[in-house]
Amino acid sequence: MKKIATLLTALAVTALASSALAAGKVTLPKGYAKWEKSKQQIITDKNSLFYGIHYTYVDKKAMPAFRSGGAYPEGSQFVVEFFTIKDEGGRQVAGKKNMVVLMRKDKKQKGTGGWLFAGFNPDGKPSAVDPVKNCYECHLKMAKDTDLVISKYAEFR
Repeated sequence: MKKIATLLTALAVTALASSALAAGKVTLPKGYAKWEKSKQQIITDKNSLFYGIHYTYVDKKAMPAFRSGGAYPEGSQFVVEFFTIKDEGGRQVAGKKNMVVLMRKDKKQKGTGGWLFAGFNPDGKPSAVDPVKNCYECHLKMAKDTDLVISKYAEFR
């Protein structure tokens, strides 16, 4: 559970990223909900900025490297959806969506290790945060040896 919490924290930081990048022409990829999807991931620490339920989506271009742990090809994409936690008869289920994040391999993004980080509000509009401080620095610290990808394929099985 601790590994999942760490992963989700880093992915959520990605969500907070991107006033400069997402404010421009960056949009969420159409049809990402049809990509391979992780199991439900839950952060129950109410003091955490990333408290909630999360799902990670990985596109076809990224999936071979995601499975093997290798370097990602240009254009590889990850999308993470974040939801509040709702209690239904003692079960924790996804409530209201509260943010969405995008991580896309883009060699032009020199300041963020060759990845574009972008955060979006639940309605798909860009959020206003710093992709370097809120995303890249955490990804660099946690996933320097895995091409800055913190998620693990094991979370999909």
